[in-house]
Amino acid sequence: MAADDGGDPVTATNGSIDTSGMVPKVQKRKPGAIPAAVSVTLAFALAVAATAFAVLNGPSLGVAASMSIAGGGFVLLAAAILLALRSVSSQQNQTSLQRLIGEAVERGNSPVLVTDGEGRVVYCNDQASLLFGDVTPDADRELTAVLGLSGKYESEIKDLTGAVRKEGRGEGLIRHTAADGTRRWYNARAVYFVADDRTLWDLDDVTARQDLEQMVAEQQTELSGFLDNAPIGFYAIDRDGKFLFVNSTLASWLGRSRGDLIGGDTKIVDVVAEDGAATIGADALTTGGVQGRIALTGRRGNVFLAEISQKAVYGNEGNMLYARAAVRDLTQEVALETTLRQSRDSIGRFFDDAPIGIATVDGDGIVVETNDAFREMSGSETGNLSDTPFTSLVSHDDKAEVTALIEGALSGKQRTDPTEARILGPNQCVAQLFASKVTDHDGAVSGAVIHLIDTTEQKNLEMQFAQSQKMQAVGQLAGGIAHDFNNLLTAMIGFCDLLLMRHQAGDESFSDIMQIKQNANRAANLVRQLLAFSRQQTLRPKVLDVTDVLSELSHLLRRLIGENIQLNMTHGRDLGLVKADHGQIEQVIINLAVNARDAMAGTSEGGGELSIGTSNVTVDESMRLSHELMPPGNYVMIEVGDTGHGIPGEHLGKIFEPFFTTKEVGAGTGLGLSTVYGIVKQTGGYIFPDSKPGKGATFRIYLPQYVQEEGGREAAEVADEPATARDLTGKGLVLLVEDEDAVRTFAARALRNKGYTVLEADSGESALKVVDDHDDTIDLLISDVVMPQMDGPTLVKHIRESRPETKIIFISGYAEDAFRKNLDGDAREISFLPKPFSLKQLAGKVKEVMAAEHV
Repeated sequence: MAADDGGDPVTATNGSIDTSGMVPKVQKRKPGAIPAAVSVTLAFALAVAATAFAVLNGPSLGVAASMSIAGGGFVLLAAAILLALRSVSSQQNQTSLQRLIGEAVERGNSPVLVTDGEGRVVYCNDQASLLFGDVTPDADRELTAVLGLSGKYESEIKDLTGAVRKEGRGEGLIRHTAADGTRRWYNARAVYFVADDRTLWDLDDVTARQDLEQMVAEQQTELSGFLDNAPIGFYAIDRDGKFLFVNSTLASWLGRSRGDLIGGDTKIVDVVAEDGAATIGADALTTGGVQGRIALTGRRGNVFLAEISQKAVYGNEGNMLYARAAVRDLTQEVALETTLRQSRDSIGRFFDDAPIGIATVDGDGIVVETNDAFREMSGSETGNLSDTPFTSLVSHDDKAEVTALIEGALSGKQRTDPTEARILGPNQCVAQLFASKVTDHDGAVSGAVIHLIDTTEQKNLEMQFAQSQKMQAVGQLAGGIAHDFNNLLTAMIGFCDLLLMRHQAGDESFSDIMQIKQNANRAANLVRQLLAFSRQQTLRPKVLDVTDVLSELSHLLRRLIGENIQLNMTHGRDLGLVKADHGQIEQVIINLAVNARDAMAGTSEGGGELSIGTSNVTVDESMRLSHELMPPGNYVMIEVGDTGHGIPGEHLGKIFEPFFTTKEVGAGTGLGLSTVYGIVKQTGGYIFPDSKPGKGATFRIYLPQYVQEEGGREAAEVADEPATARDLTGKGLVLLVEDEDAVRTFAARALRNKGYTVLEADSGESALKVVDDHDDTIDLLISDVVMPQMDGPTLVKHIRESRPETKIIFISGYAEDAFRKNLDGDAREISFLPKPFSLKQLAGKVKEVMAAEHV
């Protein structure tokens, strides 16, 4: 029997003892009697026969049969040896008997020992002597000492000896420890002869078998531990689904002990739960082999998803005998899948809902994926841009820059500065592009991701700002030029008037002087247009009904556009009022009509249709038209359209610039539309052109509707240019302050000719000195507005401190509004005469102010 390293207790048995391969030998002693030799010979023959029988038939006859046959031989051998020993002890001539017994026993390969009733060794063969040393009777050694037994092993051999003496025979496993520490295992078979009080021991060396069994046992223990504590579950069930085996891992998942599951009434179906994620149910587990996902439940009701792979073993009739399976808990895997799915969903939402455009491209620059913002930029909200070269989505002018950007990202040379490109599509978006490389799990570059920031709004604002800055700069230049020209024209027109006083009609110089004056007036008209564009002209705003203005103007428009062009006017119902300069609004309509006429005259038909319409427009949100942003509010829209050749797209952004014209040289000044623009902007309105080549042009003017504030009152309206009185003479002391010598000289002569006393000053400082030097009452102060050092408004402030009764007239080449905001007190007491002015206009204005009562 097998035993562990400690050896299991052994007991005697009444069964036969297997002595296969064993030929016992007896200790050589003094010669014994002949009968003993005969007995030994007979015993040896029987032992050999038994051994041959066992060898020929092998273990297939069964352990019991082998022990029965061989056991008889072993018993006879033991009896023969004992008879020989008995004869040796009773006869004198023992040498010959000992020799015969020794020769018979010498033929064996196993250690053979004989002990007396006290356990001392009294007989052994050569193999025993070789293994255990001196075991002669003279050594007086007990069997336990011979075998090197101690502790529990000594107790076990003593227990076996007692059992053998009681039962007559026995067998057990003993461990021998040699002097050098070597350990060997023997299967000890013993026979007790009561009459002789001797025990025969046959020791079969089973060390190799025992080591093998020990190794197998350890491996089985290790394998059992591995299966029991494996990271996956194992189970076996019978045909009814009852558990035959469950490892600890699966039992812990189910919240039960192995004892609760194995050998009881618990079935596999008792631990299966319902779950929508499961692919197999409980019934499938008792029918055969299955594989898939199943929901299992613990004792506390917790449900977890598991992957199961079950194999079935079938009987001859095809019915399932039992099944065994491996189970893998998917709790962490499901949680990971859920996390990954949520992560992918989140990343997908971040990708699709990002406020900037995102596109991914492969190593060849082909689009792989785009988000909603990018598709909106390109106008392909529902289209598929995959497999499209990214560079085909940008304008031709930007392809080289975009290609360099993508190639740089793919090569790892990421640029920090963006590339600006126009995205093709109906939206014509302008975007800043950033590109960065994308690597795979090996670190190799697999593509690039491109981020696009929509800068269309910013670009429009930049263009609007640049356009505004340009228009402002041009306007300031035009205003400055206009001011200087007005001074020159004032002098030219004034001196012409002085000459005309001496050269009446019929004089040969009269026509020459009139030519000079007429051309000066034409120049003055151009200057007024420049001031209108620069929004520096003097306006006389009134509350107007645009319908009335257009109705009064219709007859003049028909004469201007000619008979080949049809004029259609459409007036909106319940049109709101506007507050604007009546004459300037007419100027706007006339200029647009003349432009439309010239555009239609250039067509093959030489005619066309001019449409003018009005309507109320309410803007709820800021509206962008062209480069301008119009705030919310209520507007009156005036729409002027024609059927001419239209305006090329490259010219639309320049048509309001002064002196820009596409007409032939001499056919236009280039100030018509710039004048329109200036008047509309100075009135607080907006103008937007819309045109396509060959389809005419339309200008839409939006003027804010006028709303009378509750409790408010209309500002005093400045009358139009005063009518020239027949009698322009007058009396009074006039202080004339003008830094331009020519203007001051003309004005002083003109006023003196009309009867006024004139004091002259070329600056504000000199004017104050003149006031201090004269004690007389100064009835009227005529002053330029813009002068070096002290300007006109500052001069008026000083003079009013000492002479508050003095009346004031400002003369200037700039707009009236430019100085009124700098005035203290009631500005209505100050009159204004714009340059250039004629002698009659100057005399008439002075006559009017001098005649008016001081407020």
